[in-house]
Amino acid sequence: MPRKPKRPCRFPGCPNLTDGVYCEEHAKVMEQHYEKFQRGYSPGKRYGRAWKRIRDRYVHKHPLCEQCLKAGRYVAVEEVHHIIPLADGGTNEESNLMSLCRSCHEKIHHERGDR
Repeated sequence: MPRKPKRPCRFPGCPNLTDGVYCEEHAKVMEQHYEKFQRGYSPGKRYGRAWKRIRDRYVHKHPLCEQCLKAGRYVAVEEVHHIIPLADGGTNEESNLMSLCRSCHEKIHHERGDR
């Protein structure tokens, strides 16, 4: 059976022909661009069902915000924070987790310059 003719790569100014949308060289570039700028954040896709189980187990053991508890306030947990982020080589072990309220979680990320 005959194959479809190759088409030009859709990357601006690229003269290569390809079977897909982009040539091999530009497919990687466009995938990185998509991951960085166009893809929406979904915790379900990023962490998955295993993380939900780990998180629920940790929240059950630590139901109050650990930062607020040090200050003498009793605030319920809203977020489970990775002390060393997964992107920097952190793990989902309990020693790397911290239960926080949303306010304390935002403060930590603001200080780090993440968000």
